[in-house]
Amino acid sequence: MDLGLSEEEALIRDSAAEVLAQQSASADVRRALERHAGYDAALWQTIAAELGWCGLSVPERAGGAGLGAKALALVMEQLGRRLACVPYFGTAVLAAQSLTQCLPHERAHAEPNEEIVRWLARIAAGETRAALALAQSAPFEAGDAQTWSIEAHKTADGYKLSGKAGAVIDGVMADLLIVPARDGAELALFAVETTLPGVSRRPLTTLDGTRPFASIALENVGVARSACLARGETVRDALTCTAWFAALALAAEQLGAAQQCLDLTLAYTSERVQFGRTIASFQAVKHRCADMLIAVEAARSAVLGAAAVWDATQGAPTAAAFAEVAVAKASANDALRYCAQEAIQLHGGVGFTWEYDPQLYFKRAQASGALFGSTPRLLDWLARHVIDVAGAHA
Repeated sequence: MDLGLSEEEALIRDSAAEVLAQQSASADVRRALERHAGYDAALWQTIAAELGWCGLSVPERAGGAGLGAKALALVMEQLGRRLACVPYFGTAVLAAQSLTQCLPHERAHAEPNEEIVRWLARIAAGETRAALALAQSAPFEAGDAQTWSIEAHKTADGYKLSGKAGAVIDGVMADLLIVPARDGAELALFAVETTLPGVSRRPLTTLDGTRPFASIALENVGVARSACLARGETVRDALTCTAWFAALALAAEQLGAAQQCLDLTLAYTSERVQFGRTIASFQAVKHRCADMLIAVEAARSAVLGAAAVWDATQGAPTAAAFAEVAVAKASANDALRYCAQEAIQLHGGVGFTWEYDPQLYFKRAQASGALFGSTPRLLDWLARHVIDVAGAHA
């Protein structure tokens, strides 16, 4: 399939695939799950500090590579393929994008907030693990202030933050929390270091242990005035765009996981012998693997297409870009769910056992399918906005 990748993009994809095949194999994932609560510190050091993957989509003016959504999607695909136990999604996608969206557009010729630039530079350099303290089930809810449970109160020298965030992705490992809060009737975004007094985190037991969640509580956490990064409509728009960007990145990750389900199934059916022949030679098995391939390639086309549209907006995504992301996420939801269940079925009696990997991907499929847009909710959004999107294209 012609993916339309540039030489640089193909190099990013291939190098990510090679690194993760070596350092995030099945044994590495299981070790991280069993011994380190779903966190592989050595792998994080490699990809964040040494290879600089966290800076792929961070703007150059903030110390990143500025390569955009497509490059990040290619890396997310490989991370999903290996179920890499690193806080990349929370740091390089959710936190970094929420900060990036609060920067003034380059054409505005306005001075960016120094604190935002400083934190983005630290993220890009792999010096800071970050998380966005916002739990959302759908991207189109992100700007809704009613979903925010943390409040900010002004003090003589800054702010006091109090409240809880119920399920924060990668919140367990984060050094920095990007916290949306209500300051009276206004929306605000704060940078909160997790070492501050009053910050507490509780790991949550979830279906998918390869993606840790935490419950975050802030109790009269004092921060300086400079910790308030943005206010008002800037925050609302930034969180909405961040949630859609997260849906795109998650779709790419699901694509990689679906591809691995297919690869695992092809390898197993090529070795498993019944009635004197490998089961891969049975016509029924061939048809089911072919259906898996079709689902994977359809999702790949949708994901890369949505990433290209996103990049074409040059940091100001439109309703048309959101629609492309909705299609990509719905396609990836369905592809991973289908491929994971088929992988279990075609592995036969061992497919659901702990010793084999399909059960890990099935858990990821169930969890990711409900995160940042389930298929029914995304299709409902598309149905309600299709006229607006068509008008934008006209």
